[in-house]
Amino acid sequence: MKKINLTIFVIILSGFCFPLLSQENKLIVKTEEGKDTISKYIYGHFAEHLGRCIYDGIWVGEDSPIPNTRGLRNDVIEALKGINLPVLRWPGGCFADSYHWKDGIGPKENRPPIVNMFWGNVTEDNSFGTHEFLDLCEILGTEPYIAVNVGSGTVKEASEWVEYVTSDNDNPMSRLRKQNGREQPWKVKFWGIGNENWGCGGNMDASYYASLYKRYATYCRAEYRIASGGLNDDPAWTETVMNSTKNHQDLIQGYSYHHYTVCNTWEKKGSATNFDENEWFKTISKNFQMEENLKEHMAIMDKYDPDKKIGLYADEWGNWHDVEPGTNPGFLYQQNTLRDALTASIYLNIFNNHCDRVKMANIAQTVNVLQAMILTEGSKMIKTPSFYVFKMYKVHHDALLMPLEITCEDYVLNNQRIPALSASASKNKEGQINITIANVNPEKSIPTDLTIDNEKYRVTGSEIITADKMNAYNDFDKDEMVYIQEFKSYKQKGNNIQVTLPSKSVVLLTLSEK
Repeated sequence: MKKINLTIFVIILSGFCFPLLSQENKLIVKTEEGKDTISKYIYGHFAEHLGRCIYDGIWVGEDSPIPNTRGLRNDVIEALKGINLPVLRWPGGCFADSYHWKDGIGPKENRPPIVNMFWGNVTEDNSFGTHEFLDLCEILGTEPYIAVNVGSGTVKEASEWVEYVTSDNDNPMSRLRKQNGREQPWKVKFWGIGNENWGCGGNMDASYYASLYKRYATYCRAEYRIASGGLNDDPAWTETVMNSTKNHQDLIQGYSYHHYTVCNTWEKKGSATNFDENEWFKTISKNFQMEENLKEHMAIMDKYDPDKKIGLYADEWGNWHDVEPGTNPGFLYQQNTLRDALTASIYLNIFNNHCDRVKMANIAQTVNVLQAMILTEGSKMIKTPSFYVFKMYKVHHDALLMPLEITCEDYVLNNQRIPALSASASKNKEGQINITIANVNPEKSIPTDLTIDNEKYRVTGSEIITADKMNAYNDFDKDEMVYIQEFKSYKQKGNNIQVTLPSKSVVLLTLSEK
């Protein structure tokens, strides 16, 4: 047993273990020390032209027998409204750097088809383009985040896209937009300048991309321009981009960071549903390890941007498992279990606790791809365990981060150990304090002593996400196995709350003034 900071989560020791110092698990919420706001954009999402995310998942076309609004699936829209989607990133991903936006505007019968060279080599008819995406965002009440084509595009193409979407001046692009049926410009403030340009975005080196970024950003007149980050294990890329833009900070408002959790190897990642406790532990430990990697990149940003004017945008993250048997390997379709719910909780707690620098995060992806919120099968739709975590965590949107002090036992397996608990807390505009806690041990309930440093608060709401089995998931034509339920395993006396956190669970406690 040892006392840990929220920023030091992963302790995987080989041949050496620290002794447990105490049997108590404690959380202390410091209600008067909050100073940073948890941006709602940390709860963003990512929708790429990949597999069945867009086509079948979001877009079915106006003539589909599946109920739709201007071609957009009604059931998916209603589900996404339930998690208050704050921002949606599109069209990629790798697809972004092969996408030419003018192919996706105007009458659908005149739009040329495109072969999706990165994801399955399937042909798309371009029926879902800029207007359809921004229509979706307006229906959802979400802000768009558009990634422009740097890898195979041009500065002129990118700058014209920004102008087409946002300009209210009289110019060729605004005229073209009006010709295509949209009189008023859209309000799109987030623009990514390329994606993964170290790889599918052009196989560039850092210095070349940094110079190219400044050129694109100069002509893409947007409120927030986001630079493409390197591999998560490549801090040199971050160093190069930050150093190159240090005298041009008017051109960069965000820096992209990607982190995927792969249980085994990239060649054989492991099943999304058929796994044992060893794979559970490996996945959860790698979730925790993300924080140390994140801190390494943030430290470099701090060196060049000590005032934290440039946000870190974790605009791709989540678990990456093997595709479901019998599905197209290029479509990245995977099921989603209670393990993925715990992953979402850990990542979101980490992002919350670093909200002074992390200003956006976009889970990959929204529908039918990777750690999705929603899965569809023809006219059928299900909400995944990860969906319910995002629904539970809505309470943190634009709330004031409350610092936490945590002392917890370890979850130990095969002489390796990680903290058993992950948590974050915030105070909303109504003065309520919301505390989210994950118990990652799949076998053991953990009694926890929760202290609020102010006696005026009492528990007024409580929820839990858990299931009997660690690989429980929601499936078509079956009752849901993983969802939000009422939580009752706590007792409050004064400013102390005794909570028993069930194994493999995510818990929300809401406190209001007495």
